[in-house]
Amino acid sequence: MVAVLLTRRRAAAVLVIASAGLLLAGCVAPVHQVTAPTSNPSAQTPPAAAPAGSAKFYTQHVAWSSCPQGTQADQCATIKVPLDWSHPDGATISLAVARDAATGADPVGSILVNPGGPGASAIDFLSTADTIVSAEVRDEYDLVAFDPRGVQRSTPVTCYDGAQMDQLTAADFDLSTAAGVQQQTDAWGAFGKACAAKTGPVLGHVDTVSSARDMDVVRALVGDRTLDYLGYSYGTKLGATYAALYPTTVGRMVLDSALDPTLDADQMAAGQAAGFEGALRAYVTNCLSGSHCPLTGPVDHAMAQIKTMLDSTHTNPLPTSSGRRLTAPLAFTGIAYPLYSQQAWPQLTTALRAGLAGDGSVLLALSDAYYDRASNGTYTTNTTEAFSAINCLDLKATTDLTQMRAQAAAIAKVAPTVGEFFGYSGTLCAQWPEPYVGGLTSYSAKGAPPIVVIGTTNDPATPYVWAQALAKEMSSAVLLTHVGEGHGVYGLGNACATRAVDDYFLDGTTPAPGTRC
Repeated sequence: MVAVLLTRRRAAAVLVIASAGLLLAGCVAPVHQVTAPTSNPSAQTPPAAAPAGSAKFYTQHVAWSSCPQGTQADQCATIKVPLDWSHPDGATISLAVARDAATGADPVGSILVNPGGPGASAIDFLSTADTIVSAEVRDEYDLVAFDPRGVQRSTPVTCYDGAQMDQLTAADFDLSTAAGVQQQTDAWGAFGKACAAKTGPVLGHVDTVSSARDMDVVRALVGDRTLDYLGYSYGTKLGATYAALYPTTVGRMVLDSALDPTLDADQMAAGQAAGFEGALRAYVTNCLSGSHCPLTGPVDHAMAQIKTMLDSTHTNPLPTSSGRRLTAPLAFTGIAYPLYSQQAWPQLTTALRAGLAGDGSVLLALSDAYYDRASNGTYTTNTTEAFSAINCLDLKATTDLTQMRAQAAAIAKVAPTVGEFFGYSGTLCAQWPEPYVGGLTSYSAKGAPPIVVIGTTNDPATPYVWAQALAKEMSSAVLLTHVGEGHGVYGLGNACATRAVDDYFLDGTTPAPGTRC
């Protein structure tokens, strides 16, 4: 089975299988020039932290136009940034940018949004952000998004076709043997080689630090002196990196479902294993309190039922209505995905009822929704490919078999039901064709104004302790705690948290220390 880092690319409100990940392909709408915001000359001056020689990127002309069909935004544009920020006079790459205009007559600036991932399209998220960001905030701010380098519309990472992705996501190796560990390592190594062959030089430059530098160019080109920002999940790492690089150009920044950027891949895997185990236990407890739960209590017994089903799929993958077989990794992903939102728990109940009866169809549909796989076998985004490429540059993991075995055993103790799917992180990038880049040595962002960090007490994908750690690491952070379930808080149903963030964006008022919603 594949060790999985499930820092999900969406701040998912409700998971709808029928519409998840579907994009309409079509012709490009006619390009015409539209009025851009009044240029702010000071915004187009590179900050002191920008590499020497980068000024031309801050002053480039941006031709805003109507968006291609299937892109739900008011205006779109393409900008240029350096392929390698350490050599800004070298090759360049293209980034796709989009924005929705403020609904009021006198906007005060822009809020840059990012849904997470890594590898999620922020431009695709923009239409969702329109419904998540409160009307009062939308009245005063444009919403701006760009697909980070390597993602979807921005010089994308390309690796496998649909059939190859199906094989990779379903692959189930026996990691109890050295041969199985090597097979998994080789499978991901082959994937990396395909990425290198099809993607080209950008594959080595999709790290988070490079994307954070790109963000500052976007800030300048939309005419904002400082960056106002709303990031979820991995988007919090992107935002924290930006703040550390450019503390004096930080505006009002919200880091929701915060990730601790100081963690390595092994630490992330261990934290997420515990997070998903806890979230699954919360779901099971809730399920058993109802009258239609397919599980039987007590809670430990019900958890064991799920474990038994998962174990059985290693040797006897479940049949599905599509003709594909539900292997253990696909079954796990089908269980994990609905745990991102408590509103999706009924879908998990339906999936488990069918799975326990020997039908893997609903679990497979949930897994497909997670991977953005359409019913025709194509993958509608490159999220999984970009996810791997970015993580392999950003995160280091041990490749020593003895250490991996010890880590897997430790994970199994804290996550006995799902922990097996989080071990052996080192196999995923052991043969990656590009060298590890890493992050920053400090994320304190000294000199930045107050930054709001949000964590949920039983978040499966970014455990609450990560939000606590980030708030402690950042010199000006204020922690807002959501007491509850799920991944993503602002605009997703908690009125207390939404009001606190709205007040912050509208008048700069930060939540009182210790605020719990």
